[in-house]
Amino acid sequence: MPVIVQKYGGSSVSEPEKIKRVAEKIVATMRGGRDVVVVVSAMGHTTDELLRMAKEIDPSPARRELDMLMSVGERVSMSLLTMAIQKLGCEAISLTGSQSGIITNDSHTNARIIEVRPYRIQDEIERGRIVIVAGFQGVSYKKEITTLGRGGSDTTAVALAAALGAEYAEIFSDVDGVFSADPNAVPEARKIERLSYQEMQEMAEAGAKVLNAQAVEFAKQKGIVIYAKSTFSDGAGTHIGRTVTDRTGQVIGVAYESELVHLQAAGLAPEPMSELLRFLDGAQIVGKQLRVEQVDGSMELSLVVSLQNIHDFAASKEALQKRFGPAVSITEDLGAVSLIGDGINADNGNVRRLLDVLGKAGIQPRSVSTSSFRITTLVPEHAVRPLVAACHREFISGADRGNAT
Repeated sequence: MPVIVQKYGGSSVSEPEKIKRVAEKIVATMRGGRDVVVVVSAMGHTTDELLRMAKEIDPSPARRELDMLMSVGERVSMSLLTMAIQKLGCEAISLTGSQSGIITNDSHTNARIIEVRPYRIQDEIERGRIVIVAGFQGVSYKKEITTLGRGGSDTTAVALAAALGAEYAEIFSDVDGVFSADPNAVPEARKIERLSYQEMQEMAEAGAKVLNAQAVEFAKQKGIVIYAKSTFSDGAGTHIGRTVTDRTGQVIGVAYESELVHLQAAGLAPEPMSELLRFLDGAQIVGKQLRVEQVDGSMELSLVVSLQNIHDFAASKEALQKRFGPAVSITEDLGAVSLIGDGINADNGNVRRLLDVLGKAGIQPRSVSTSSFRITTLVPEHAVRPLVAACHREFISGADRGNAT
């Protein structure tokens, strides 16, 4: 039978009754004539709670021990879901990331999958079992338990789909697909029926929570079609694949991020600048919008970093200031709002319109940057959600009304 990989997020398995409903959905899929491999996240806010407890013990816990702790959440949900499926009369088995053959590099708390050896999964499928896999985790080539970072269960699902030759991967959450903006911030946001890999990856990297950016990158490399769907409704969701659209130049989505910091360095010679970059690598501070340029004979650096991606911000900040002094400055309490769309920077029209929106809202941007698929502005954190709503009105809701007249 053809293989389908399904992934259920934390909100889908947050309590026993929901787990039972997910089990019924999985069994129905199997009885419809498909082998099913399921990837699960931790229940509800389990991962956040585990992290909170760890930091009560030590504000800067060892990354290896964090991985050992954080991998527990998915093991709980995989076991409970397996029990629920067995209760419905189907054979099922739960497997950890390491038992599933998910091999990663040795970067604790933010590992990347380098190989999938799904032999155990294939054996269990041949025995007629539904296989439930703990997402977000794997085992390094050093035989250490690793985790894949926020949203890593998506990557687990897509990687398994590729390794198993699955027809497609279904990513289930509490929303029916990918929307033009976060519905919590923009109630009039609309579902997008089809997205290209590049459009979805840009939205994910800009902060859209429905799919993990690394998972989309993996899907694009392997040609895996993804359907983003709601767990508890029958909507078709959003199709993500090698989609060709006729909306070149249009803004199709507005995404945002909060809890960003802007790191800047000025007046450095090339050698100290290289040392600064080595320091950032050593602290695993990997940001966005990195720019290094020469100004008046010295080097300047600009880097935007999410606090979620810094293991111990206070310690890193102190070490930076101690080593580089006033040459490095850090601005906190920032956020970013991004416009997404294929070819939206073919001319300067969309950037001009964004600047007009900022001016009307009285928001002073810290920066505006562009790429082929994205325009991003860095603004004070308190201005993020109002700006998301204003941008959606200008570029999407207003455009829809204009097309309807």
